[in-house]
Amino acid sequence: MNASSAPLHVEIHIPLQQFPLACTFEAQREVVVLFGASGAGKTSVLDSIAGFRTPIRGRITIGDRVVFCSENGINLPVRHRRVGYLSQQPALFPHLSVRQNVEYGLLDLPQAERDERVGAILERFRIAALASRRPAKISGGEQQRVALARTLVCEPELLLLDEPLSALDLGLKSLLLESLFDWQRERAVPMLYVTHDQSEAYSLSRRVLVLEKGHVVADGEPHRIFSAPFSRERAELSGYENIFDAAVEETHSALGTMTCRVMESNLMLEAPLANKTAGDAACLALRAGDILVATVCPTGISARNLLPGRIRVIEDRAGMVELRVQCGGTRGDAKGGVAQNKTQRTEFCVHVTRGALQNLALRAGQDVWLVIKTHSIQFLRS
Repeated sequence: MNASSAPLHVEIHIPLQQFPLACTFEAQREVVVLFGASGAGKTSVLDSIAGFRTPIRGRITIGDRVVFCSENGINLPVRHRRVGYLSQQPALFPHLSVRQNVEYGLLDLPQAERDERVGAILERFRIAALASRRPAKISGGEQQRVALARTLVCEPELLLLDEPLSALDLGLKSLLLESLFDWQRERAVPMLYVTHDQSEAYSLSRRVLVLEKGHVVADGEPHRIFSAPFSRERAELSGYENIFDAAVEETHSALGTMTCRVMESNLMLEAPLANKTAGDAACLALRAGDILVATVCPTGISARNLLPGRIRVIEDRAGMVELRVQCGGTRGDAKGGVAQNKTQRTEFCVHVTRGALQNLALRAGQDVWLVIKTHSIQFLRS
């Protein structure tokens, strides 16, 4: 195994119960988001780096220090790795005051240095006024600030955050993240931040590592990662509300398109040309926000997918409206002609604004048209 000049180098193999975890990556003095569904292995990666879990083989270096190497029999204990680790639970000592909790990791330092460090971090996170209180006497948000201060006061060389702010309201979360990133920039240490929230991944970092079943399957900028999801699991995490199993009916090389049949309803969709032939299975993904709704069949329009459907349900969802529209199946054609063969309908999730809902006077049971551009449809790995 080759040495690395990166501040953090991770190469680990762990036989988890569900799947074998095997991933390799490096991080510079940057914030890196570790993104993936629950059970993808994100926490196991952090636990291995911190020393709470021992890989069966691999190598982990922090700066110029090798903290784990199966080949050379190196496995530094947690307390010697100089890693800060914060999870969703503050895990404060209930019998100690806020100040004593924060000071706990500094007990081997002279009192004067302890006082200086603790005082500065309490002020930084605006908890100096709580110094004498016990954890039971402060709020959940205040407890998490204390836990963060306790983690940072030890001046770790690497920071691991396992969704530590998920239970906090947006205002407090933003305040803590600002303080946290200021600290990271001042000290220029690597920081791994675990999340399964796409909006967090966009806002927290310019680099995202996507973990699926114990493997890093994507590494790059958020907009690139989430605009091309590749797999069903990643598409669901990336906010693709409509995912359909389909089969390729025809390919049109000269047009750069192909016709796909949605399996459940025999509904036909035009999609971008892919490396597939007629008869191949396909998995299609489409964002709810990329679908337009019309109350009459549009004409003189470039979009190639014009689907008649019926609104099944309308739900108001904090700032936007979600429609569930059924297409295909036994719905009549545009002129009210003979119904198609009786098959299950395909249900689309569609997002519109409240203004659009009011202007179009949309209601459950109403017949509408869905308008979908060909290149809004993504192909996923089957």
